[in-house]
Amino acid sequence: MSPAPSGAERPPPRLPGGSEAGAAVTDFVMVSGLLTLLFVAVLQLGVALHVRNTLISCASEGARLGARADASPGDGAARARLLISRAISDAYARDVSAGVETADGVQVVVVRVHAPMPVIGLLGPHDLEVAGRAFAEGQ
Repeated sequence: MSPAPSGAERPPPRLPGGSEAGAAVTDFVMVSGLLTLLFVAVLQLGVALHVRNTLISCASEGARLGARADASPGDGAARARLLISRAISDAYARDVSAGVETADGVQVVVVRVHAPMPVIGLLGPHDLEVAGRAFAEGQ
């Protein structure tokens, strides 16, 4: 190599990643926004599963009470309403019904709960249906 001519300027030394100056800020903003959305989505899925499982538990408990020999299916629906109101909210206990069905020749008390599916927090459309079943006593 020949030495650089006198009077000629050398180009400034290149730093690794020198053309990406300021990219860390934009990367942080984009990645943190994406992670926040992912966190909120997972949290909302957890809320929806919690509400669904709680409704199933309350409906099953109501069915067990309604299936006793000294109780009626209406008692089971009232118990399910009470449990749902205490566990989640009165808004989820508005549409609770109970009845007796026959499954394979055996009478079964069924408590059905229609409730809103939590989409944003505990708010959402009315499309979640769960049921609790118990064998009726005294058959």
